[in-house]
Order: sequence, then structure tokens, then C-alpha cells
Amino acid sequence: MARHRGLTAGVALAAVPLAFLAVFFAWPVAAIVRLGVGQGGVGDALVDGDTWGLVGFTLAQAAASTLVAVAAGLPVAFLLARVPGSGVVRAAVLVPFVLPTVVVGLAFKALLPGGGPVAIVLANAFFNVAVVARTVGGLWAHLDRRAEEAARSLGASRLRAFTSVTLPALTPALGSAAAIVFLFCATSFGVVLLLGGSDYRTLETEIYLRTVELLDLPGAAALSLVQFVAVVSVLVIGAVARRKREGALRLRGRVEALRRPVGGEWFAAAAGYAVVALLAIPIVTLVLRSFEGGFAGYRALSGTGYRGSLSVTGFEAALNSVRVATDATLLALLLGVSASVALVVLGRSRVRPGVVESLDTALMLPLGVSAVTVGFGYLVTLDALPGDLRTSGALVPLAQALVVAPLVVRTLLPVLRSVDERLRQAAASLGAGPWRVWREVDIPLAGRSLLAAAAFGYVVALGEFGATSFLVRPDTATLPVVVGRLVGRPGELNNQMAYAACTLLMLVTVAIALLVERLRVRGVGEF
Repeated sequence: MARHRGLTAGVALAAVPLAFLAVFFAWPVAAIVRLGVGQGGVGDALVDGDTWGLVGFTLAQAAASTLVAVAAGLPVAFLLARVPGSGVVRAAVLVPFVLPTVVVGLAFKALLPGGGPVAIVLANAFFNVAVVARTVGGLWAHLDRRAEEAARSLGASRLRAFTSVTLPALTPALGSAAAIVFLFCATSFGVVLLLGGSDYRTLETEIYLRTVELLDLPGAAALSLVQFVAVVSVLVIGAVARRKREGALRLRGRVEALRRPVGGEWFAAAAGYAVVALLAIPIVTLVLRSFEGGFAGYRALSGTGYRGSLSVTGFEAALNSVRVATDATLLALLLGVSASVALVVLGRSRVRPGVVESLDTALMLPLGVSAVTVGFGYLVTLDALPGDLRTSGALVPLAQALVVAPLVVRTLLPVLRSVDERLRQAAASLGAGPWRVWREVDIPLAGRSLLAAAAFGYVVALGEFGATSFLVRPDTATLPVVVGRLVGRPGELNNQMAYAACTLLMLVTVAIALLVERLRVRGVGEF
């Protein structure tokens, strides 16, 4: 009976995010693909050599970015897992991950004015070092040092002990992190748009070009299909690796005590600190660039740029960003919490693991499908709903919530799954019903992570650029969209204004990243 009640509750909770995904994700994507296929030409696009050239560059830059991010993230993961005083390091590596893409793109444009593939790879890796460091560091903190010490006592060098004992144990976390990083890099939009220009394009930017500028729906639909297949494959791999990682965490729940490095560990620690220092270079470059003209760029935020380049002032755009991000975060929390609780309840009801994993993977799909595809699908389909949402101010928060909700799930779900089942059983044995157990045990233990998820989601929504740039009206433009438009307009004042706006966005991001770090549960969570 209890299992039946749990299954019913899980299905009811899952219905909320699934219904939202069906209406605001699956329907628009299916509509735009069907529209493109109906006009013909998809087959031609799929056999076109240029299409596979785009696929090749997309996969190559994503693979290179992933390798750089993994190589840079491993020593930082060691700092987070084993070295005292890692709180500052953890916050420092989180800042790049939550920075708006236009901020990072502009920072690397100032650092490497020529742009190109190297700049794209470094910028994407810059974003994702935090994913590797925090995901791998979370598992590393639970590994028993005694296994490595035993290998050392048998004559293995420190490097041999690491490659033979520690590295294989970290493989589930490395696989999970690499899959996520590859997905983020393969679907990167703002960075490639700013640094690649017209010479270097990925599937994401080409879909944007064909949809918005060339009105080539068959070509855009074909590329969307290719991207969708690739995304599903990566998500499946990531789900398998994530399950193995969570299983490894359950094998040994205790977190190892932090201590000062000894012997050769100092080399790993020094490499970690060097990576943290390198991550600061683009940020410092951006801030210095914003003051090249004194405070002219900051003063210009009260206006509309050189010769009225914008329809709103910089400060009005900032207020628009705050309003939209607030609405998107509240909606994403509703969806993310419902989805996380549903996945936990279904898992505890002993539903077949494949069902739970399929639901988890479905919830992650919006992270990997082109924002342009979703946005154009909104314009094609949402007139069928009451009120015609295509002209509504709710359109942008809906699109942003699709991006933020999966991040809420990845932040909250591991914490809910790690709640000690013995505590729940003790509460139930004292007469508490299922809902009271959740209220008295799960929610208090996950409360800090819920606040962290809210702050994390808010800062991501605040800097969202891909879907927003396509859907927002000129008179309601957000600050990231304003920055993107200023960069493409002539006039030195526009450049100074763009750098000033990016610096302000970055300061807000840093403040919220520090708040997230204060609220997080150590050793648990995806990011």
C-alpha cells in the first residue's frame, strides 16, 4: 500500500514539469521541425558537405574545450576535496560558470582581439572548469585515503598510486562531468557568436543564422535534428555516469578530513592555485577595459548609446533583467522542485530504474536543444493558446525557465537522494505519514540547497542570452541583449558602455555566487 501511495504521489508530481515540457518545449520544437520538413529540403541539407563541416567544427571545439576543462579542473578538484581553505577556491571557480555568455565573450574578445577557434575553446573551457572541479571534487572528498596509502606502502610512487587507485575511482565523476561539459560546449551560443564571427560557426549559431536572417527553415530544421540526436546521446551517457557516481557516493558517505598537502601533493595544489589565478585574468581584463575611458561607459548607461543605438537605456535594461529573471526563477523553482521530489519518490517506490533515468534525461533536454529552435517554435505555435502568448511579456521568462529548471534539478536532486533513509524510517515508526516525513525530515535537510538552487537559477536567468536575444522586444531588452547589440554597433561609446554593463553584471554574479557557496551542502550536489 505504501509503495502504491508513493507511486501515485510521484506520478502526480512528475505531471507538473512534464506538462510544462510538453507545451513549452516538445510542441514548439516538433512544430518547427515539422514546418521545415513540410517545406522540403531537409534531405538536401543532411547530405550537404557544409552541414557536416559545421558538425565537425562543433564537435571538435566541444571536444577540445572538454579536454582543457578536465585537465584544468582536476587539480582544482584536489584542492576542493583535500586541502583546507577551499571555500574561497570553490566560490572563485563557480563565478566563471555563472557569468553571462556575453560577459565571457567580451572578456576574451578584449584578451584575444582576433577571436577564432583558440579563443572559443579557451572561453568554453573557462566556463566549465567549475563543473569538473565541483563534480569530481565531490566524489574525491569521499574516497578513502587508506587505499592510496596502501598502494604507497607496497612501493608505488605517488603518481602510480594516483593513476592506479584514485583515478579509476574518480572515473564515474569524470564521465559525468565530461558529458555535461561537452553538452554545454556543443550548444554554446553567445561565446561562438562573439568570438567566431562569420568565419567560425557551430550548429547553434548556424541555426540562428538560417532561422533569423536567411529564413531557411528546412536547413534550420535539419540542423536542429542533428543537434537533437547528438544531445540525447550525450545526455544518456551523462545519466549513466551520474548514476555510477551517486552509487559511489552511497558506498562511503563519510567525507575525508582536510589537511595540508604533503610531498608531491604540493605540485597538485600549486597547479590548482595556478588554474584559479588564470581564471581571474579574463575577469580582470574586462574590468580594466571598462575603465579605459574613465567612467564614460558607466555614465552612458543612463542613455541609449551612441546616436540612439538602443531603444532603452542601460538602467532600464537592468530593471528588465531583474523582472524577467525573478519571474523565470520562481517558475523554474516550481518545476525543478516538483521534478526533483518526483524522481526521489519514484526511486523510493522501486520503480524500474530505466523509467526514472528516462524521466531525468527528459528533464535535461532543454539544456541541449537550440534556444533559437525553441524560440521560433514559440512564435509558430503559441498563438493557439488563450491570450496569444507571442505578444506577452511572459514569453521570455517561460523560455528562461526551461534553461534554469534543469539546473535546479541537478542542484537539489543529489541532496534529496542523499538523505539518510534511517531518519525517514525513524520518523515513520513514530507515526509520521509520508507527507509529514517530507515536511519534518527531507525539507529541513534540503532547505539550504533549495535556497542555493534559487540563487543559482536567478543568476543564470539574469545573464541568459540565447533565447532572450531571439524573443525579447526592443523596448523590453535585458542587459545581456543590450550588450550584444552594443558590440555590433559602431562608436567607441557603445564599446565602453558594453564593457561597463558587463562589469556590473559580473559584480552581481560574484555576489550571488558567494551566496550560493555559503548555502551549499559540502560534498553533495552536481555543481
